[in-house]
Amino acid sequence: MIQLSPSMAGLTVVATLVVLLATGMPIAFALGLSAIGGLLIANGFGVFEVLAETMFAGIANLAYVSIPMFVLMGAAVAATPAGKDLYEALDRWLNRVPGGLVLSNIGACAIFAGMTGSSPATCAAIGKMGIPEMLKRGYPSSVATGSICAGGTLGILIPPSVTMIVYGIATETSIGRLFLAGVLPGLMLTAMFMAWALFDCKRKGFRFDEQGTTFTMKDKIAALPRVTPFLLIIGGTLYVLYGGVATPSEAAGAGAFLTLGVVIIMYRLFRPKPIVEIFSSTMRESVMIMMIMASAELFAFALSSLFITQSVASAIASLEVN
Repeated sequence: MIQLSPSMAGLTVVATLVVLLATGMPIAFALGLSAIGGLLIANGFGVFEVLAETMFAGIANLAYVSIPMFVLMGAAVAATPAGKDLYEALDRWLNRVPGGLVLSNIGACAIFAGMTGSSPATCAAIGKMGIPEMLKRGYPSSVATGSICAGGTLGILIPPSVTMIVYGIATETSIGRLFLAGVLPGLMLTAMFMAWALFDCKRKGFRFDEQGTTFTMKDKIAALPRVTPFLLIIGGTLYVLYGGVATPSEAAGAGAFLTLGVVIIMYRLFRPKPIVEIFSSTMRESVMIMMIMASAELFAFALSSLFITQSVASAIASLEVN
């Protein structure tokens, strides 16, 4: 064991974390290894007796059940042509608007965010269709990628948001209230993105129908049946959350079950392989999130055990400020 002052121990642990992250190591492993290193220096090998218990305590909360359920919703949609159908439906309704393809990207991202609660999943699902189509229609690559990046950020704000669930549990804040607080800002941000895209594309002369593509009202209405079930699931999930009908975990479970049922029936996923792929994707992302939270709990335990947090709090309290 090496005796270090709290300030020196804090600098060592934080520097180790930064170095490990800079190597490209996964966040969960970087947090865990830097915490274990600090605890070994201060307390010796006896610290291994509490590692598993500390990490498990970080995720032993029933509310965390909602995370894999919302991830399953996103995986079920991302593994099927649902994202493509959503994109094409908006494509048909906005084809006469200047820069309509940019608006389609942002709108599809907003709706997909309401299904998945994940920014990376939103960017991946909509970007696969949106970016190649925009480049084919003559849009600059900066506009194509920028619209997807901007729309992808809506996944962390528009409920259900996985990040809000983690934050709510960590800070003991009502997850339902957090979700409710994200609705209006999410819609406002979507509207602002669209308004700016419309103004910018009109100023630069971009149109969605450069190739003369037109759709009749019959074509537009024909695209709705494949999108409507998912919109109803989003609306139903939000209703049971805000209406006090169910807890976030129960709402997430019901939403995941309905979404999985819809994609299986609508896209005829009756073979085992696509179902296994959906659950495998859900498992990978859920385990990644849970490992980050468990490692973060261990990192917080290390900071506390090394008296780093107490020393920082004491130093702030001793400042001669109002």
